[in-house]
Amino acid sequence: MISLRHNGRANDALRPLSLEAGFQPHAYASILVTLGETRVSCSVTLEKKVPPFLVGRGQGWITAEYGMLPCATNTRNQREAAKGQSGRSQEIQRLIGRSLRMMVDLKKLGEHTLRVDCDVLTADGGTRTASITGAALALRAALRRMEQEGLIAADLEITPIGAISVGLVEGEPRLDLDYSEDSGAEADANFVMTDSGRWVEMQCTAEGRPLSQEEFDALAVLARQGILELLQRWRETP
Repeated sequence: MISLRHNGRANDALRPLSLEAGFQPHAYASILVTLGETRVSCSVTLEKKVPPFLVGRGQGWITAEYGMLPCATNTRNQREAAKGQSGRSQEIQRLIGRSLRMMVDLKKLGEHTLRVDCDVLTADGGTRTASITGAALALRAALRRMEQEGLIAADLEITPIGAISVGLVEGEPRLDLDYSEDSGAEADANFVMTDSGRWVEMQCTAEGRPLSQEEFDALAVLARQGILELLQRWRETP
């Protein structure tokens, strides 16, 4: 018997997914990703320069910034521009940047920087993984535009990546946790994977008791299934 969650989803079901390209017309490329009630704007800026540590090395750079808008949750978040960036935001944007840099050979970008801004409009769990999936799709669009504009070679190989959250809730592995599930999970994890099934990053935290190997393996299997489903939608998006 398949267990159903509080919102009627099966344990192995994603939340409803929407990917809207061109959400920000002034960005070099952009995607609005909606996963259930979580909504993230992912926008790319092209800079025709690289950070100082890469000047003269003939390669490009991909980086990311992440933040939550003040009313993304049920209590107002103070703008980080006013209070300074939190450690959580720094950790998440580094995760996004590391993941995106796995998509392409940086040596083939020339001395260009692609900066992806991930702004959480509404948060209901899984904001970092939704950001990675949306940012990867926005980056793909930016790279295709660079090809069209003759800034990079037209045969650039782009590796699709996706990300999803999983967790143990009431002893059961569940895919794509919303906030109510994540806040009470016995363990929660974030997985990033390529379309060929190669892992890019895994973040897993137990709450209350350590995870067994079997429980971790079950979460990884569920994450793989969810990411492959996301990447099918990724491929269908123009």
